[in-house]
Amino acid sequence: MYLADHARLTPDKPAMVSAETGQSVTYAQLNARSNQFAQYLHAQGLRRGDHIAVLMENNLSFMEPIWAAFRSGLYVTAVNRYLPADEAAYIANDCGAKALVTSYAKREIAAELTDLIPNCPIRLMIGGTIPGWTPYEDAVESGSPEPLAQEWMGDSMLYSSGTTGRPKGILRPLAEITPAEGFGVRQAANRYELTSDSVYLSPAPLYHAAPLAYVLTVQSFGGTVVMMERFDAEQALQLIEKYGVTHSQWVPTMFVRMMKLEPQDRARYDLSSHKVAIHAAAPCPVEVKRQMIEWWGPILYEYYAGTEASGSTFITSEDWLEHPGSVGRAALGVLHICDEDGEELPIGETGLVYFEREAPTFEYHNDPAKTASARHPKYANWNALGDVGYLDEDGYLYLTDRKAFMIISGGVNIYPQAIEDALITHPKVADVAVFGIPDPEMGEAVKAVIEPAPGQTPSDDLAAELMTYARERVAHYMAPRSIDFIEEMPRLPTGKLYKRVLRDAYWQDRKI
Repeated sequence: MYLADHARLTPDKPAMVSAETGQSVTYAQLNARSNQFAQYLHAQGLRRGDHIAVLMENNLSFMEPIWAAFRSGLYVTAVNRYLPADEAAYIANDCGAKALVTSYAKREIAAELTDLIPNCPIRLMIGGTIPGWTPYEDAVESGSPEPLAQEWMGDSMLYSSGTTGRPKGILRPLAEITPAEGFGVRQAANRYELTSDSVYLSPAPLYHAAPLAYVLTVQSFGGTVVMMERFDAEQALQLIEKYGVTHSQWVPTMFVRMMKLEPQDRARYDLSSHKVAIHAAAPCPVEVKRQMIEWWGPILYEYYAGTEASGSTFITSEDWLEHPGSVGRAALGVLHICDEDGEELPIGETGLVYFEREAPTFEYHNDPAKTASARHPKYANWNALGDVGYLDEDGYLYLTDRKAFMIISGGVNIYPQAIEDALITHPKVADVAVFGIPDPEMGEAVKAVIEPAPGQTPSDDLAAELMTYARERVAHYMAPRSIDFIEEMPRLPTGKLYKRVLRDAYWQDRKI
């Protein structure tokens, strides 16, 4: 079963609820409006394999164009709503979007986009319009609420976050199956026991790969999505109680912020309905995850994967407590750890993480060089996501860091993640980033940039206290040689850190 079935069986059931307003979209409404939009796009000449784009805040209408694409064989690119106009235009142009859907809330960036996307003829705006844009509502009303005569399974083509360079579209081949068949395949891998009774809390932006995929999957089962417009630590707990949330998906930064709430605030809410808390996107600091399991119980499930769908790992709370720090064993594909030359490394040695599949699963759109760089030098069906880690004797993977952020100091490789994990546990630290900066003697020196916890004032004394704290928890050669403070860390709402922005400020004046 998928969307159309739930519209027939439970037409008045909420498919999505706004956490801010309490307003909802029913299955009947979502089904009809996604059909109407699919019919409209078809009437405009879009056919299977064509691309559309969505640039919107978390909005109750967000899933309408998404479902329209997935039921008409189109690719849909959800664009990071925080990008400046030139970067959003780059994505819309690069993906070849023939239609772009935005909202009146994004009218300022839309106004800048008007002249930047000349090859995108269909420009639609929800909730109001500005010159150069057509009311989305008019487009929807022009289409029939009946499904297309031939429905094909579509897919997303999302772009990498761009934390280490310009984002690239991740293109997977379309399967020649109907959406009912396609979502049937997704439902068969029901690791988290989703049902039509599931209530899923989505605290992250819907443009990101994991939230978008989970919302689609929950709605394909007929469950209800509770959508937060933006993440707030205490509100998330309140929503679990209010809506009887059964499932949720998080990033480690959210755990950190919830753990730093006052104990009485964390204990205020009834979380007994909560059965499955999924997390990914970045490795979780060991102590943070241990404390989360103590608080919520063994309901945390972690996976490691990428939008590329080249492979994945999975680990339960119970297995994690026996293998703390691991992101699990291979759940899709075969894991390999290789050195810079592609030679496989022994158990326990750190190297680049590859997943082996029967055949390549993706390519980077319009970038064959980047596609080639992700492949193993000998085996085209071994793909790397740019992460570094090692395997233990039981086959559990431990991620060390992103290859791009490795620090080489005095010829020694230093991975920032372990240092960040140590510093984030200090009560005076709200957020942290560690990277290498130029050093005339060592090549690079370890720098920490700290966002102080609320009520803490940056000072030399605080920096000294934090450096001592780090030296007590990591090897001395890994400890920061200096600490700077920042008012707010440049993180995406998905939890990903724009470390490149921080690091580049220290390297821009380096003499080559």
